[in-house]
Amino acid sequence: MFTLNPFAHLPAAIPPIAMRSYVIAMVVLVVGGTLIDLMHKRSAQYFFRQRRAARSAATRRVPGVEAAGLALQTLVVTGMAAGEFCNPWRRLAHLLSMYGFLLYVLSTAILVFAYPPAAAPAPPILPALWYLGAALICLGGYWFWLFLRVDVAAEGRSRWRVVRADLFILTLLASATFALIWAGTQAVHDGIAANVFFALYLLATTILFGSVPWSKFAHMFYKPAAAFERRIEQANGYRRNLPAPAARPATLGSARRQPRNY
Repeated sequence: MFTLNPFAHLPAAIPPIAMRSYVIAMVVLVVGGTLIDLMHKRSAQYFFRQRRAARSAATRRVPGVEAAGLALQTLVVTGMAAGEFCNPWRRLAHLLSMYGFLLYVLSTAILVFAYPPAAAPAPPILPALWYLGAALICLGGYWFWLFLRVDVAAEGRSRWRVVRADLFILTLLASATFALIWAGTQAVHDGIAANVFFALYLLATTILFGSVPWSKFAHMFYKPAAAFERRIEQANGYRRNLPAPAARPATLGSARRQPRNY
């Protein structure tokens, strides 16, 4: 099953050009949605205004070699290792979901564009990576959703409470879950169930990539840029005009427990 290319067994009514056009449309939705998010929240305007202020108040100029090193540090620490998470379990769940998402998206694009139904069979490693990516998304995503959310672990809220900020993780989980079920129904040659779960898979994936302006999808582009700019500010001597952290009150027996996740 795990070496079966699910996209090579699509219904005859769906030609390869249709799936390729769909993948391209999802890319366009992500780019367009990110731009809309930038304009609506004015994130780019704030970022460049803060950058100009930091450059004008800097005490030293960061040379190009040092800036390149800081960029590499940002890529490794913030991007690849999710160093912004203090809680190790939350970081692990994030890394599982992140690397699963990368495998899931990249292997989907390769399988759809390079190995359509009429082409030669895909190397077994490619479908295996697709299944692995979807499984990692489910492992990290459901772990986060059921056990690691701050409002659930620290505030005692119901794990079934849903707000708009949850749109990204829920649609991502739905896309990966329906993808695995769809591939499984293909493996057992259940045509009706395969068609149903394929439709659900497309619906969840369309909402995932089409809801960028309203979800946290675009944050994956903002966070590395903000982390790199923060490192540049620290290197050039600029200090943000932020108030000092409030002192934590003495712990009393009846005091409310501090949140365990950040």
